[in-house]
Amino acid sequence: MVREQYTTATEGTHIERPENRHVYKIGIYGWRKRCLYLFVLLLLIILVVNLALTIWILKVMWFSPTGMGHLRVTKDGLRLEGESEFLFPLYAKEIHSRVDSSLLLQSTQNVTVNARNSEGEVTGRLKVGPKMVEVQSQQFQISSSNGKPLFTVDEKEVVIGTDKLRVTGPEGALFEHSVETPLVGADPFQDLRLESPTRSLSMDAPRRVHIQAHAGKIEVLSQMDIVFHSSDGMLVLDAETVCLPKLVQGTWGPSGSSQRLYEICVCPDGKLYLSVAGVGTTCQENSHICL
Repeated sequence: MVREQYTTATEGTHIERPENRHVYKIGIYGWRKRCLYLFVLLLLIILVVNLALTIWILKVMWFSPTGMGHLRVTKDGLRLEGESEFLFPLYAKEIHSRVDSSLLLQSTQNVTVNARNSEGEVTGRLKVGPKMVEVQSQQFQISSSNGKPLFTVDEKEVVIGTDKLRVTGPEGALFEHSVETPLVGADPFQDLRLESPTRSLSMDAPRRVHIQAHAGKIEVLSQMDIVFHSSDGMLVLDAETVCLPKLVQGTWGPSGSSQRLYEICVCPDGKLYLSVAGVGTTCQENSHICL
């Protein structure tokens, strides 16, 4: 571009037009122009590559207006379809499965569920490991579908709320301390055994202890003494036949007597013995057995 210089003069005056002495060129020429075109071309290539990568990422990650891949954003929260893997802790207020499927939590090591308070301290923990299931809480409770507590554990006691507790092990149930229950029974056609190998066996009740066998016999075996004690009442043996086969027997009746009738005598210490029956009592005659 050439810039011309003009000179204003009055009419009638002849002034020679000066020659164009200064010429200025505006623009980019030479190697600068080529570098600029190369830079613009490079930016255009980067723009095309970024656009292609963005479209490829959107396609691979299954981005859609409602979510990404198996993850859907709904008005109730997030919804995952299929199997999902979490590499870091998951924080959620509520996790539930679909109506027609179950919820499966799976891990190669263990599954740990923690409950925390507002200060971030762990107040409850459920840990499922390869060898043990551990529950850390102030109280552990299992309830039925209608909300009835079936099994409750705390620091003081264990409560089983079912109508019947069934122990199916061949060795039965072992209790190291006392057991409180309204009924102890066996399955039909099975024997019920209450056994204490090295200590005594005691059954106490505020009113009465009822032992019944509908289709069998009751045996009480002890290495030492068997004591029936009633503090306010009496001991009743109500049966058609009461057999005491190993009582100590007194002397026989007179020679030629074939009745062999006896009466039961009691020593001051409570020991029982048999004495031959007579017209009157003969316990005094055989009282030497109490010595």
